[in-house]
Amino acid sequence: MSPAPTPPPSTSTSTSTSTYTSRSLPRPSPETGGPGPKCADLGPETTGADPERAAPARSAAARGPGRSLRLALCLAPLLFAAGWAAANRPVVYEGFRRLVAADPGWLAAGAGFTCLTWVAASCVRQGALPDPVPPRLLLASQFAAGAANHVLPGGLGAHAVTLRFLRGQGVPLERATASIGLYSLVKSVAKALVLVVFLASSPARRRLGELIPDGRLLIPLAAGVGGAVTVAGVLLTVVRPLRRPVAGLLRTAVSDARAVHARPRRVLALWGGAVAMPLVQAGALACVGASLGLGLPWEQVVLAHLAAGTAVGAVPAPGGLAVDAALVWTLVAFGSSPAPATATVIGYRVLTDWAPLLPGALVLSALIRRNVV
Repeated sequence: MSPAPTPPPSTSTSTSTSTYTSRSLPRPSPETGGPGPKCADLGPETTGADPERAAPARSAAARGPGRSLRLALCLAPLLFAAGWAAANRPVVYEGFRRLVAADPGWLAAGAGFTCLTWVAASCVRQGALPDPVPPRLLLASQFAAGAANHVLPGGLGAHAVTLRFLRGQGVPLERATASIGLYSLVKSVAKALVLVVFLASSPARRRLGELIPDGRLLIPLAAGVGGAVTVAGVLLTVVRPLRRPVAGLLRTAVSDARAVHARPRRVLALWGGAVAMPLVQAGALACVGASLGLGLPWEQVVLAHLAAGTAVGAVPAPGGLAVDAALVWTLVAFGSSPAPATATVIGYRVLTDWAPLLPGALVLSALIRRNVV
């Protein structure tokens, strides 16, 4: 007797079974393609956590110290400018008072020469670097570097701002440092050449003999330079970890100098800007002297500026205080009265350094906020 046929399963039963099976099986992970973790394995505390909300919270917590540091760097130039103005209120007041009473036409010409100073500095910076950088940002960085020069002596503030700017533009550290060294070298050589030309062509060079220090002052200066060179040589000989970075920096400097001088545009920007820089600075001084009634020809004012800057330009004093003292002394030696000479130097410093200090600090803060510096 044959067994009874088994009835086929109902449609509802198969549907419910397949639905249950599909719900009970773990779904594949989107990253590995394998089964993902079960909800029961996550525990009661992690099942309610939202990973999309937790990640921004962790990133915001990590950005907290960096944002505070960047805000402090943005406010530091402004605070320094306000503190410096408060500490030097009599000098700032006297300089601005004399500038208000001066001839506005000559002051406008001096302001134009001051703006050309930043253009010339930007040309030299670009000429010392084989890699092209954005010209507008470079000009803004040189304008902001003037505010930084009041914090660190010897032009270190401007070099620090320029180094951070070049690093932000993707220039390697060795190449950026080598460009700063080439900038300083070419600037000094060009200024010395311009001074030699003015000494050879101006009859007022005889009056500079009174400003040359005697041998008693030259001996300590030569001893200091020789001692610095000796200490550097001993450090490079004894400290072996310094040899490799210094040798790499020198190789990069020589290679970049050759690459720069192989391009006519770079040569024109480098040496043309270096020659124009002391001339436009001296032009600003001559314009301020004309507005205040200094009473000296412009070639003597230019020669006084070149001589004073070359003689004591290496003295590490913030804001060019040593240069200002030597400049007043040189102008008096050329025949000017002490009062107009002092007023001219104060007005020149107000026009070229103190007046652009607050705008330069604002530009520096903006560049720091935009991650440019």
